[in-house]
Amino acid sequence: MDRGVKRVKVWILGTGSNGNAVLVEGDGTRVLIDVGFGPRTLATRLKAACVDPASIDACLLTHDHSDHVSGVARAARRWGWAVFATGGTSQAPVLADVSVTPLPVGQPMRIEGLEITALPIPHDATEPVGFLATSVSTGARASICYDIGHADENVRTLCREVDVLVLEANHDEGMLWAGPYPPWLCQRIAGNVGHLSNRAAGALARDSVTARTAHVVLAHLSQQNNTPEMARSVVRSALRGTPFRGKLTTAPQDGVVGPFMPRGGRVEDPRQYSLF
Repeated sequence: MDRGVKRVKVWILGTGSNGNAVLVEGDGTRVLIDVGFGPRTLATRLKAACVDPASIDACLLTHDHSDHVSGVARAARRWGWAVFATGGTSQAPVLADVSVTPLPVGQPMRIEGLEITALPIPHDATEPVGFLATSVSTGARASICYDIGHADENVRTLCREVDVLVLEANHDEGMLWAGPYPPWLCQRIAGNVGHLSNRAAGALARDSVTARTAHVVLAHLSQQNNTPEMARSVVRSALRGTPFRGKLTTAPQDGVVGPFMPRGGRVEDPRQYSLF
């Protein structure tokens, strides 16, 4: 991958309840959002994107749940990453031996060629946030917004006027309530601080996209209570009649997909990369 790329690029290195990691690159800067995989798995996935783990400038954490932070300590020690998190997230036991820099919430933070804005989001974690990454040189913007119970004003701000929108579409409501989970877990997932359904994701995408939006990427799909086909169908229906003329993609749990980039002539299809 060209280290000097001037446009924002986003790669999903895996997303779901078994682990999450999102790579954002722009203006020669690379940041990794969440590390829910061990170093060996993460290195394999970064290699598929032609990225040396040691070239990553910073690691940003959305919240303290294990599928987002379980690999942070080992990866940060191995590759010397700077780690940024909210005060609540930094108290996670798995981060006890990690040097964590406080993440400014509500104020833009400059990491070389990228401007990062973190805003609070509604989820049942301690001080969870979503991220907006903006290229300093071009103004291209990518939003990473998953593990959200509902679309409050902060979520809408994160998703508005972006080139690449990474958005949770966790479950189909019918599958969730008819599925194997106990009632208390269904209530948690469907609650105001749980996860977005396909229907809620479609409504949020419909309200957020503009003519500039090149990609809507559906993330954190449940393997028990959703399918990629259902998620795409519901969100695609919601996007009819909007200015969106980009690509709609579902990101897998066990694969690498990308790069997702702003418009540059035609919008190119991202590729899913084999890890074996």
